[in-house]
Amino acid sequence: MPNKQVWVSPKGNSWKVKSTGVGKTAAITKTKAEAKEIATRIARNQDAELVVQRQDGTIQEKNSFGNDPFPPKG
Repeated sequence: MPNKQVWVSPKGNSWKVKSTGVGKTAAITKTKAEAKEIATRIARNQDAELVVQRQDGTIQEKNSFGNDPFPPKG
């Protein structure tokens, strides 16, 4: 799993996109879908893990981009 993470998190009635280790929020959007699209692009560019939260703050999904040292077995 990559060390870097890009989070999509609720922020009131909006959604924010933020990378770990970066002080600034990358984006604030009105819809979760728009935030996820932006976060996915950032995660791909940074070979990072995308973490998407639900409105209640729990983790909805995770997706790794780049070299995953522990790929799924199957």
